[in-house]
Amino acid sequence: MKSMKELLEFGVINIDKPSGPTSFTVSEYVMKRLNLRKTSHMGTLDPAVSGVLPITLNRACRLSAYLMKKNKTYVGIMRVHEDISDGNLKDEMKKFVGKITQMPPVRSSVKRAEREREVYSFNLLEKEGKDVLFEASVEAGTYIRTIVHDLGKKIGGAHMLELRRTAAGIFSEEHSTNLYDFDKAVDAYEKGDESLLRQMIMPAEEVIKKVLPKMEIKKDRLKEILVGKPIHANDLKKEIKIEKGAIIAVFCGTRFIEISRVVLEGDVVAVPEFVFN
Repeated sequence: MKSMKELLEFGVINIDKPSGPTSFTVSEYVMKRLNLRKTSHMGTLDPAVSGVLPITLNRACRLSAYLMKKNKTYVGIMRVHEDISDGNLKDEMKKFVGKITQMPPVRSSVKRAEREREVYSFNLLEKEGKDVLFEASVEAGTYIRTIVHDLGKKIGGAHMLELRRTAAGIFSEEHSTNLYDFDKAVDAYEKGDESLLRQMIMPAEEVIKKVLPKMEIKKDRLKEILVGKPIHANDLKKEIKIEKGAIIAVFCGTRFIEISRVVLEGDVVAVPEFVFN
């Protein structure tokens, strides 16, 4: 079992962000309360949006770029501006499922240029008058507010009232921690009881195993790999089939070693993106 020091140095905590504060503010709050050097959130939520906000701790921050580009699921309420039957609304919503082209909102932090994203599902859950409860599962980087706005153009207008992220990759709201419970756990930890906080922090190694393909090297090759040597076929504990260009996690037994990119050039299987030592 990992010590609390190890978990705080290389862990992930799934925070249930309330509406109001920015994602950065919540990440900074976690850092200060746990007296860490650094934290990083995975997948920015607008201030008005609540829900799943995974936060990496200390050295785990280096993994954010590899862990955050995963599918997201949202539940929200939109208000349609004109009367429309459930059947017609469902039909129009179905037209947004699949590959779509979006322009990021004006207030977005990313460059305003059209980009393609995929919508995996966009379902009507409940409708009361002009208020519609919906669920959408989308590719990372998809703007739900923009989908609602574009839907409105086809049905006489619509705007979003509330939005909540219920899942981000392997992280779900069922296993998230609200800030009130987080504070209680930190207070207890500062008084010598680490049990509550321990339950909230996921070892980063376990997160990596669930998100990225895994490659295991032989123990007698560890020293060379730790100094950045490319991974050759004879370095592997067993042969695996992974596509060229794939990003993988390299382990030696239970020890996480590095993130690598598969190249399959000659007998070179992969080259390091970064070595974790």
